[in-house]
Formats: sequence, structure tokens, C-alpha cells
Amino acid sequence: MYKALSRLKAWLAHNKSVWIWGALIVAADRASKNWALCCLQDKDVTFFPYFRLHYVENTGMAFGLMQNGNQLLIWIMLAVLVYLVYSWKELVAAGPLAKWGGLFIFAGAVGNLYDRIKLGFVVDFLDFRVWPVFNIADSFITVGGVLLAASLLFWHSREDK
Repeated sequence: MYKALSRLKAWLAHNKSVWIWGALIVAADRASKNWALCCLQDKDVTFFPYFRLHYVENTGMAFGLMQNGNQLLIWIMLAVLVYLVYSWKELVAAGPLAKWGGLFIFAGAVGNLYDRIKLGFVVDFLDFRVWPVFNIADSFITVGGVLLAASLLFWHSREDK
């Protein structure tokens, strides 16, 4: 047990910027969702004809898929988190795009997992009216996925040379 704790301490010291950014992302997501729970349930806030803040309780995933699939989605998110932790060394070795992509997915998944476990749904509130309503965690998961995909493209092109 002592060896595991000392390895964790060394990892945290070596990857300070990663876990600080991860904590900031989760904190921003939590703060924005708490605000939405408090202030948006009874009214929308419109900024432009194409953008408003609109409170939604999402029991599914993106694009309205798997509505009322909260239990299964909790297990899927846990599996993704375990995989990211297990693969962390490979992500770092693949370069900064993969590292930050993995971090963004991890932090976003933690934010949404918290909602699913604590509330039984994910709080969504960013509404561009032509796209499903989403939140900050969803944004980081999406950007993280794009970064990971880009890192795979660049990694393969470096390997070909």
C-alpha cells in the first residue's frame, strides 16, 4: 500500500498542471450546473436568436439517445475513466494532443458522472437551438475526442516517415 501511495504522490508531483486543469474543469462544470439548477429551472435566458440558456434534465446521452439509460451510462462512464487511467502513460507518450484530449475526456466524464450518480440525470443548459442542449462537461468531452483523433492522425503520419 505504501508503494502505491508513493507512486501516486510522485505522479501528482510530476503531472501537476494536468490534475490542476482537470480539477478546474470539473469545478467550472459543477459551478455552472449548480447555477443552472438554481436559476434556470423556471426561465430561459436568451442572448441571441440562436443561443439561450435552457435547463434540461438529460437521462440519456448525446442527441437524445438512450433516454432513461442512466444506470448503463454510469457503468460506461466508469469503464471509460478506468481505461483512461490505465492508458495514461500511453496517452502522454503519444504527445500533448493525446494527453490533453485524455484529460478533457476524463474531466468531462467525471462532471457528468457526478450528476448521474447524485441527481439521476445530467444537467444541460447551453442551447444553440440547432443542436441538442449540452453543458461544459460535454464540451470538454467533445474537444478531448477531437484532440485524441487529431493525435492519432499525427501519430500515424509520424510513424510513416
